Amino acid sequence: MRRYTTPWLEDVLVTLFREAGASEEVSRTTSSILIEGDLLGHHTHGVKLANGYLKDLKSGHARGDASLLESRQISPVAAAYDGHYILGPYLVQKALEQSADAARTSGIGIVSIKRSHHIACLASYLKPFVDQGLMPIIMTSDPAVKSVAPYGGLDPVYTPNPIAMGIPSRIQPIMLDVSMSTVTNGSVAKARAEGSRLDHPVILSNQGVVSDNPEDYFTDPLGSILPLGGREFGHKGFAMGLMVEALTSALGGFGRKDDPSGWGASVTVMVIDPALFAGSSDFLDETDHLVEACLQAKPVDPERPVRLPGQSGLRRRTEFLDQGIPLPGEVVAELRSAIEDSSLKGTLDV
Repeated sequence: MRRYTTPWLEDVLVTLFREAGASEEVSRTTSSILIEGDLLGHHTHGVKLANGYLKDLKSGHARGDASLLESRQISPVAAAYDGHYILGPYLVQKALEQSADAARTSGIGIVSIKRSHHIACLASYLKPFVDQGLMPIIMTSDPAVKSVAPYGGLDPVYTPNPIAMGIPSRIQPIMLDVSMSTVTNGSVAKARAEGSRLDHPVILSNQGVVSDNPEDYFTDPLGSILPLGGREFGHKGFAMGLMVEALTSALGGFGRKDDPSGWGASVTVMVIDPALFAGSSDFLDETDHLVEACLQAKPVDPERPVRLPGQSGLRRRTEFLDQGIPLPGEVVAELRSAIEDSSLKGTLDV
């Protein structure tokens, strides 16, 4: 695959977002977060999303004007945003920064966001805050989409509802980004587009048959994605999915009961400053001990040693910053499509 440098991608994306009506700040923040997704290897939730964001900006479903954000301060540590479908990366980044400021003073900060546009890859937000010794936490759901059925049921009710968290360590930071379903919507759509099977039987057909065929999801009526834990232990993923629903849509007061349409997100972010609890040194002593114990654990397969959540992504990030990002063909195709509708058409070799 051809490699693309981060500065080149950022110049292209910022130009595209600006021409679609987004402000400079919203354009730069959104571009940075999308590129970070590809730097970490999450190509389904990186630059590939830009074309969809641009189409929503042009149709009016997504907004690019930061002044539309309504922010209500609830307490010194808590705030609530009505995002009015401003591009999600801008809203989440702003909420994390506000939460971090509160955490440095009070130990914790929290912001609830309703009516955000799509927020891209959750892991993309973590590193800057972890590097400051903070613990960022992000949860999201999309009240306009139903793809996961409750455990024991057939009808899809909610979304994969991921949780991301960054945990500082002197040895190796822990950066997790985990859906409360077995796989994501994007993974199922990608397999279908490629005409391939999924790696595991994670789809439940509308007849209650477990399958690895993405076509069993795209039926009428729809199939569903199994909760995290699958058929055997999906009651745990189901419970966690409900937790995310409560901490996002319910906390923000806007969700499935409102029957929204179009790409969107309900989001809650938190930031914790360990310095105001046991203290940074004691905190890092403990996480270092845990990290070292995990990394030194005897592996099941000697060729595949234990690795921490986020470890491979950070390794890719270092390589890709140095050598460029190898974008898969479908990502390049989406980027080319976006460029075709802009002033950049015919000026770039993509």
